[in-house]
Amino acid sequence: MFQLEVQAIHTGASATHKEEAIRQVAAALTTAGNVGEGYVNGMLAREQQTSTYLGNGIAIPHGTTDTRDLVLNTGVQVFQFPQGIEWGADQVAYVVIGIAAKSDEHLALLRQLTHVLSDDSIAETIKTASAEDLRAILMGEKQPAEFRFDTSLVTLDVQARDLVTLQALNAGRLHAIHAVSSHFVAQTLAQPPLHVGQGIWLQDQAEGNLFSAVAVSRPISPFTLDSGEQVALLITCSTADTQPLTVVNYLNHLIAQQQVSALSSADAAGVVALLTSEVSLGDDTLTEEFVIKNEHGLHARPGTALVTVIKQFDCDVSVVNLDGSGKPANGRSLMKVVALGVKKGHRLRFTTSGPQAAEAMQAIGEAIASGLGEGAE
Repeated sequence: MFQLEVQAIHTGASATHKEEAIRQVAAALTTAGNVGEGYVNGMLAREQQTSTYLGNGIAIPHGTTDTRDLVLNTGVQVFQFPQGIEWGADQVAYVVIGIAAKSDEHLALLRQLTHVLSDDSIAETIKTASAEDLRAILMGEKQPAEFRFDTSLVTLDVQARDLVTLQALNAGRLHAIHAVSSHFVAQTLAQPPLHVGQGIWLQDQAEGNLFSAVAVSRPISPFTLDSGEQVALLITCSTADTQPLTVVNYLNHLIAQQQVSALSSADAAGVVALLTSEVSLGDDTLTEEFVIKNEHGLHARPGTALVTVIKQFDCDVSVVNLDGSGKPANGRSLMKVVALGVKKGHRLRFTTSGPQAAEAMQAIGEAIASGLGEGAE
């Protein structure tokens, strides 16, 4: 894992515009012995090619491949601009991380940063944090409480004709990731879940919640209990804090909109998407899957190219890495897209909805096929 020293963090800096900020960062990289003279030209050229703004108040300027020979030692310099630097349209950077990488070491750093900084409220924190606190945030030492709900916790096509089978399966999954204690499992099997309507059942426990997580199981076909109630899906929550309530809120929305049937036909990634985001189910909704062929996956440059294409259209776009966690991300957010951890060969599922859904989907497919600015193989 990349290590960041406090000495490489410069708090309370000021600059009047983006170029000045980049020159300050480049000078610090030169002084630290990371790069030779002239690397700043590569950083400025990179910015002309594509914005290095990640989102949530963070930019990561770095050189072009043409200036990689000027990198002497891989490293970073972090500058904090409390007043903010205008980085582009509706883009304000409070923390600028200058990167010098001899090969592709920056990709690991980028993946680390995007996972750590995926909190939409982080910008308010980083613009005034001390050097020590900023280092801890960037290194992932100050993260929000863990919440697990991904495709590994969704079990479909269960051969079950009773609720206990589904209860045991969900509780066992939560126990396997150490989200709940053995007491939670025992209590889950001893108590019936709550029927919230339309064949959907919900269960939690007051004790034994170690960290927040959600498990879902769905029988291969709905069945009816002796009481006459139908069983189509069971959701089990470990509620160490309020985070699982977001899943319950999305479930309530589906119930209110009479759209619960979507949970019965969706695959694991679709179930996660339906319970963690607003997924349009209208007639103008399109879904397609594409394979990423870029050698280094969706790092900053191809990620920016993809988001730039998406932003041209009047529609909502969500994207799921089917070979990752299965959680949906807003296709308009570079931070969210890069945080998907997309590698070469990963399958991405795009869902578009709105007036220009079809046009957006076609453009997305063409952009991915052309290599997202890095050339097609």
